[in-house]
This record gives sequence, structure tokens and C-alpha cells, in this order.
Amino acid sequence: MYYIELSQKAYTFFKKLDAHLQERIRTGLKKLEQNLVPSDAKFVGRHNGDKVFRVRIGDYRALYKIKENNKVILITKLDKRPRVYNR
Repeated sequence: MYYIELSQKAYTFFKKLDAHLQERIRTGLKKLEQNLVPSDAKFVGRHNGDKVFRVRIGDYRALYKIKENNKVILITKLDKRPRVYNR
């Protein structure tokens, strides 16, 4: 079984959201533990040899990597659509 981890940047953004938005995003991210690449996830490229995917959760996007060796889904970035792709 895989586990969700948030990067520091994603965690900081998550904590600033209202409670109902946090719950909605938490529910969306929990679904990744059961299905690593759901049908609505898109491959967006590679970063340091890891595949990077994005998943839509309402108006928000989560960019994530799958760390096979640690059984971790690392949420690298979490933000609204226009800002999530800015580096």
C-alpha cells in the first residue's frame, strides 16, 4: 500500500485553506492510495527520473510523483490551476 506525503510547499498551501476545502482535497488525495494513476490523472513530464502526474480536485491541481522504492506518493505542488504549473 502506498502512502501520501506532502512536500513542505504543498503542506504550507494546504494549511492555509478553509476546513471544507482541506477535507475535499484530503478526500481526493486519499483516492490516490487505492489507484496511483486514476483515469483523470495526466502525465506532465519527468523530474529527476521520476514520472510527474497531475490530478484535478475541483478548482485545485495536485502535482505528484510516485516513489516506488518507498511506497510513497509525494505531492510536490498543490495550488489553483493558473499557478500550479509555474516553477
